[in-house]
Amino acid sequence: MDSRELRTIPSTNRTTDTCIPRSGSYLTPNWVSLMRRLLLLRHAKTERHAPGGSDRDRRLTARGKNDATEVGAWLVRELSLLPDLVLISTAVRARETWDIIRKMFPDEMAQRLTEHLPELYGAEPMQLLTIIHSVGPDPERLMIVGHNPGLHELALRLIGSGDAAGRAALADNLPTSGLAVIDFAVDRWHSITFGGGRLARYVSPKLLKES
Repeated sequence: MDSRELRTIPSTNRTTDTCIPRSGSYLTPNWVSLMRRLLLLRHAKTERHAPGGSDRDRRLTARGKNDATEVGAWLVRELSLLPDLVLISTAVRARETWDIIRKMFPDEMAQRLTEHLPELYGAEPMQLLTIIHSVGPDPERLMIVGHNPGLHELALRLIGSGDAAGRAALADNLPTSGLAVIDFAVDRWHSITFGGGRLARYVSPKLLKES
């Protein structure tokens, strides 16, 4: 594994899995060396109350597990969307969502670097942007598995252009298991700004059922 740092701001509370670095391939040649792709995934549907009463401990419902499976099956077919680095909230529902999706990847893809970050729980858009800015130059495709309202608000503030139908659908809500894919014409994560993103794809369990 490359010894260079993937993040420039240390976090003593995060846990990290191993990774197998890979180079990206993109559909548009002009974007090969000058693009960063951000995937914002909201956790799947959860139970109303956790057994212990803590919101962080709420688990996925049967529907949530099915929704995560459907989105994962769609994602694994879209090779240009597979993330190089995944940042995951430490809340149980976020970890369970990613665990379901990751198991659907081929073994070599499932071993990409993942980081579990407590600061993603309840993070507001500016906090999320700071986390994104802290990512080093190596990963070209970054996924964040987190929560509303912060994730939805972040998507709305980042997107300045792109898929009109997707933007209209995303305007009201980022539903559970909803995924927004946003492209930026930059070569470093710290160069991302509000309004500078292009919505490349938007998918949700409802849209997948309708397609």
